[in-house]
Amino acid sequence: MSDSKATESASASTDDSIELVLEPAEKDLGGFSVRRVLPAHERQMVGPFIFFDHMGPAEFPPGEGIQVRPHPHVCLSTVTYLFEGEIMHRDSLGYEQPIRAEAVNLMTAGRGIVHSERAGEDLHTTSRLHGIQSWMALPDHEEEREASFEHYPAGSLPDFEHDGVAIRLIMGEAWGHVSPVTRYLPTLYIECRLPAGSVFSLPDQYDEIGAYVVAGALEVDDRALGAHQMAVARAGKTLRLAAQEDSHVMVVGGSNPGERHIWWNFVASSRERIEQASADWRENRFDKVPGETEFIPLPE
Repeated sequence: MSDSKATESASASTDDSIELVLEPAEKDLGGFSVRRVLPAHERQMVGPFIFFDHMGPAEFPPGEGIQVRPHPHVCLSTVTYLFEGEIMHRDSLGYEQPIRAEAVNLMTAGRGIVHSERAGEDLHTTSRLHGIQSWMALPDHEEEREASFEHYPAGSLPDFEHDGVAIRLIMGEAWGHVSPVTRYLPTLYIECRLPAGSVFSLPDQYDEIGAYVVAGALEVDDRALGAHQMAVARAGKTLRLAAQEDSHVMVVGGSNPGERHIWWNFVASSRERIEQASADWRENRFDKVPGETEFIPLPE
């Protein structure tokens, strides 16, 4: 967490809609670039989003796609959304589901789940992978719910245009459209394609909201926002985005469930719950992923 940093303009007034701008901590995982925006030292969450990773774009030669061995989660939901490429999801509930561009994999860990993420059918060809993986903290009363997995094909998500901007509504409600993806708190998650010169304001009905620039350049309140930066709005305000060039933006937000503890792959409202999950993984008490024999050991 401490590898992330945030910057805030010293000259920004309280009338500025931007509270802070987050810069990701970039990690090279053997030729696979991951930019971690949340959690940051200055900001743990935006709405329920407590983890936000920009994966790639990365190109893999034949036989060298991603191979993330089985690992556990508790008390959170994971959302995988790809711009290109394919990931094969397998979990301890028995689900085996490839995810491809513009579809959604929603896995709710609740009291506990184990999953792996590996290269899909493109393993034996030169392949590219690019997308966002995010975690959402569950509200207190949902933390110990039964684990579940849901897949939403690309065609099931609302696509529309607003103020000249192409919108894909991944989660939540906006501009009269509703996504079918399950949510446990008021949540907004949208993909925006802004042509150069376009200007539009994000929805204002959510408690917290942030905009991450995948590619391109924006101005927000006359402040420049470049690729791989996330602007987080002040409480009670939203963001007005002005595209200086063709831009690709992901918007996250919603209601914040309250402070959470996060360690390794575990998120919970109490430190004791994370200690219990750690002990359960160490003592081999989680269910297995069918057909998988490898696993990621608990960090020392």
